[in-house]
Amino acid sequence: MTAKPTPRFRPRALFSRGSWSEASRIAEVLRKETVGGGVLLVAAAVALIWANSPWSESYFALRDYEVGGDPFGLHLNLTIGAWAADGLLAVFFFVVGLELKREFVAGDLRDPARAVLPIAAAVGGMIAPALIFVATTAHVGDGALRGWAIPTATDIAFAVAVLAVISTHLPSALRIFLLTLAVVDDLLAVAVIAFFYTETINVTALLAMLVPLALFALCVQRRIRHWWLLIPLAVCTWMFMHESGVHATVAGVLLGFTVPVHRSEAAGGPDAGPGLAEHFEHRIRPLSAGVAIPVFAFFAAGVAIGGVSGLTQAVGDPIALGIILGLLIGKPAGIFLTTRILASVTRADLDPAVRWIDVTGIAMLAGIGFTVSLLIGDLAYGLGSERDDFVKIGVLMGSLCSAALASILLRARNRHYRAVWEEETVDVDHDGVPDVYQTRQD
Repeated sequence: MTAKPTPRFRPRALFSRGSWSEASRIAEVLRKETVGGGVLLVAAAVALIWANSPWSESYFALRDYEVGGDPFGLHLNLTIGAWAADGLLAVFFFVVGLELKREFVAGDLRDPARAVLPIAAAVGGMIAPALIFVATTAHVGDGALRGWAIPTATDIAFAVAVLAVISTHLPSALRIFLLTLAVVDDLLAVAVIAFFYTETINVTALLAMLVPLALFALCVQRRIRHWWLLIPLAVCTWMFMHESGVHATVAGVLLGFTVPVHRSEAAGGPDAGPGLAEHFEHRIRPLSAGVAIPVFAFFAAGVAIGGVSGLTQAVGDPIALGIILGLLIGKPAGIFLTTRILASVTRADLDPAVRWIDVTGIAMLAGIGFTVSLLIGDLAYGLGSERDDFVKIGVLMGSLCSAALASILLRARNRHYRAVWEEETVDVDHDGVPDVYQTRQD
């Protein structure tokens, strides 16, 4: 009697279609980020125009105007620009914490086979641009290497805004990949900020921060939603984190991680009520995308270029050049090569609906770095310094070039994307769920 042959293991296809509930949720998130991205672009454009106008002194005076005081010995007498970077971005990173926790608890990424791709791609997309920046600025000296992390971040609002402008119909798996990649990217950037851009630590303040953080966690675990209780606890957590010397935006991520996520959310449908994380996300994301990020961009993007000659000179600076090359070449190369290596190691094929040229377009789109890149630049060289101006020019030029090249490539694929989208949204039985999600074999 001959033994039956052992079935050969076939790994899950890369960029395979996820669940309908997750795809529809991601689509809703992207629609909100698209609006926020448009507001961000307007805010950055206004800042650039104002900073290079005859009234530029008023812009810089507004950015550097100090507001606040030293209550209870806490050093909160900050410039408006610093308040935007330390305070408003904490709201943005709170949403990042909520989104990341939900992805790994109730989203498709609770499946390790799906989670490994965007995580690995995010890591590769940070290593490659950092190496390019180091190679470009190694000969400069005088602390230039402190900016190695500047070209490693992806701005999801900016990237999604570009997608909206070019009217592309990406497969849902690629959209999920882009969003998750950017979220993991932001989390890694927060870790970099905490470990590499923290010079001194006030241990007493750091320990004191744990008290309101623990009380906030206790309240949300008990499903308490009273704003008059949660907001003061969150503000106290932020203040002690700021006083500790660790960048205050880290407090936003920690607060987001404490909010519970119901596993029932993964099932979707009308019977799966929203969890507290989803409730907070719906309430806070518009504030983050529509106010916090644009205001930060307004105060961070303003730089006096000095005309064409000044722009040419600035782009030739090693720091600006390292950022531009890191975003334009390093970021997409790191993401694409990591994905190809992962496919070779696991012997996984691309999903039939996706081509490697599509992955290239997404990788190029991830080269749009703005919000977190500008933040890291401020931390590396100091807000308002000469090198900080080079950072802003490098980030703006690298992001705009990445957006332009990605747009050209994705527009060329737009007709194919639209045909795939029309096929996926066929709903013959009119139950509100595209038939392709009902006939998919997991």
